[in-house]
Amino acid sequence: MTRDLVVSLDCSTTACKAIIWDREGNCLAEGRAGLPMLQPRPAWHEQPAETWWQSTGDALRQAIAQVPAHRLAAVCIAHQRETFVAVDRQGHPLHNAILWMDERARPLLNDLIDLYGVDHFQQVTGKRLSGNLTIAKLAWLRQHEPQVFCNAFMFLDVQGYLVQCLTGLYRTSWGSADPMGLFDMHTHQWSAEILAGIDVHPDQLPEVFPPGTILGTVTPEAAQTCHLPAGIPVVAGLGDGQSAGLGINITRPGECYLSLGTSIVSGTFSETYLTSHAFRTMVGGVPGTYLFETVLLGGAYTVKWFVDHFTDQEPPATNPELTVEAGLEADACQVPPGSQGLMLVPYWNSAMNPYWDAAAGGIVAGWKGIHRRPHVYRAILEGIAFEQRLHTTGVEQALDHPIDRYVVVGGGARSDLWCQIIADVTGKPVHRTHSPEAAALGAGILAAGAAGLFPDVRQAAQTMARVDPPSFTPDPARHGYYSRLYEDVYIHLFPALQTYLDRLTEIGIDFA
Repeated sequence: MTRDLVVSLDCSTTACKAIIWDREGNCLAEGRAGLPMLQPRPAWHEQPAETWWQSTGDALRQAIAQVPAHRLAAVCIAHQRETFVAVDRQGHPLHNAILWMDERARPLLNDLIDLYGVDHFQQVTGKRLSGNLTIAKLAWLRQHEPQVFCNAFMFLDVQGYLVQCLTGLYRTSWGSADPMGLFDMHTHQWSAEILAGIDVHPDQLPEVFPPGTILGTVTPEAAQTCHLPAGIPVVAGLGDGQSAGLGINITRPGECYLSLGTSIVSGTFSETYLTSHAFRTMVGGVPGTYLFETVLLGGAYTVKWFVDHFTDQEPPATNPELTVEAGLEADACQVPPGSQGLMLVPYWNSAMNPYWDAAAGGIVAGWKGIHRRPHVYRAILEGIAFEQRLHTTGVEQALDHPIDRYVVVGGGARSDLWCQIIADVTGKPVHRTHSPEAAALGAGILAAGAAGLFPDVRQAAQTMARVDPPSFTPDPARHGYYSRLYEDVYIHLFPALQTYLDRLTEIGIDFA
């Protein structure tokens, strides 16, 4: 009996997708089911964890109905990171899952910084203390929901929860544990020291394994629910950012994936563990390797915010077949580089690297009466590109070698204008990946390696992940112009604002 296909699950913030891949990286079947998001209070974001399993089952049944199930060799999971849920001894959630974007724990960050120390915490976990990490939200649960906290048998990441549903075992991957801010990147175990500071015992977290390890097999009960064959191996996956890196074959130095999604996430490969204020250090898809990851939380989120609140939501009258975004992009193409003096710093959702300022806000500078919506739209895209240049420069300085190109994924990768602006601002060619589902393909690559379809993960990635030739190359004249704007204006804007706000705070005026 030939088992030559693999299944990947991508359980993101908004949906669960199941995709079946062959060993050439071709998508043969796909299923999808949406996920609800709850916002019981401003800045809170939750999901009923039960819907992860329900949507997983729906998506798997859709996909598996399209192929012979006996050909399936393994299944692997990519997922939204930092999100977690507390469960009882039966694996039932005690509370809605708290999502990565939830900001309820921001007031506790200073106490955690005092407890651990910024530099020490980063040396252990690879991360700067920030509000998106699980650790702060666990501290919030201990303080504000003590009954949930004390009754928790396990605290599970998204993969840990789904693996328990599939196999009955409490297990997860290094690459899923690592983003939570609770994981020792040197020992590849939960950090007893970090956990002790928030009164969590290592036994309250799932057992951890390297990416690509077989965690268990699908139980008969789970098989009946999701139509996977009983006994099929469940392989340790990765958080969606790292999985996307593997899904476009970021397995050697000098290349960088760039996810143009709600957040802008980029990552470059390293075989050496380093920490820096310029990036987060993440577990890589090849065991024993790392990704140096930068994050801009206000990515396509900022674009959507502008479209939702500053447009009439109607297609252009001159071309009603265009979407609102496509109409704005067409108009923005007519605006010259530099948006006629309008410049934007895109900290709509605070600032992570390199400033790590949870209270940061965005900046729009240079307003004139000539500016219209297309100018603002282009300034948003340019501002994100300037910020990416800042992020990449920090990584290059730490690595002491250049990053040669970007491979873009995510919804924003469909925008020709945005991709060209990134190339022109950074001076680096921009490639598109052959498969738009890079995170899911990364999970498929790990499944294929574990199932023995390839000798190792690297060879699986080299075969299954394909990158198109460069679609966008830097224009020398535009790059020179953007470089002057970046060096003379952009990199000085936020530090100048910080200095101004610090001075206001000193005299008793606080905008936070």
